[in-house]
Amino acid sequence: MSNHASRFIAFAVEQQVIRFGEFKTKAGRLSPYFFNAGLFNTGASLHTLSDFYADTILESGVAFDFLFGPAYKGIPLVAGIAMALAAKGRDTPFCFNRKEAKDHGEGGTLVGAQPAGRALIVDDVISAGTSVRESVALLRHSGAIPVGVVTALDRMERGATALSAAQEVTATYGIPVFSIATLKHLLAYLEHRPDGQDTCRRVAGYLEQYGAATSPTGSGSR
Repeated sequence: MSNHASRFIAFAVEQQVIRFGEFKTKAGRLSPYFFNAGLFNTGASLHTLSDFYADTILESGVAFDFLFGPAYKGIPLVAGIAMALAAKGRDTPFCFNRKEAKDHGEGGTLVGAQPAGRALIVDDVISAGTSVRESVALLRHSGAIPVGVVTALDRMERGATALSAAQEVTATYGIPVFSIATLKHLLAYLEHRPDGQDTCRRVAGYLEQYGAATSPTGSGSR
């Protein structure tokens, strides 16, 4: 496992963003782990998370003109990532959307930079792909061109088809999905922990039962 993905998984576990036990997913599946990026809720943890995102984006080589963060979790993410990229020498415009349109002031649903050119969508995970579909439609309506999606964790689970939700995005919109880490990186992390063997078996069993038919394509995870 790459040092980059390994450090991110360890960081997420330390912050209790990744938890182990028994959790019911939105799809009704009983999962032995849970990932909640909303628990990166301090300045220091958001700073570190944004740094992981920025490194993943830069290493992916994807060409983009601005970042877009879908409401609500994408809002602090896109701001933090823009600051992390600026610290690495890439000053990048960003914008995000409101859930409700504003009928005064500047109006509309978009806040921040003008959505012009190539857009890189930022999100925490892709579950059913609803957020990505809404983001793509909104960006295209605004005249921008979505060129990719970057997430923290690729769960590698089947979506509506035999493909993973991330693979479905690529198949539907022709854009790559990059992730800081994947569920296989989490398995590798657990394998190297003396107290993680039982959890590792349960996560591996979950992936075998609900995992996508093929490995992710276009992923930026190492």
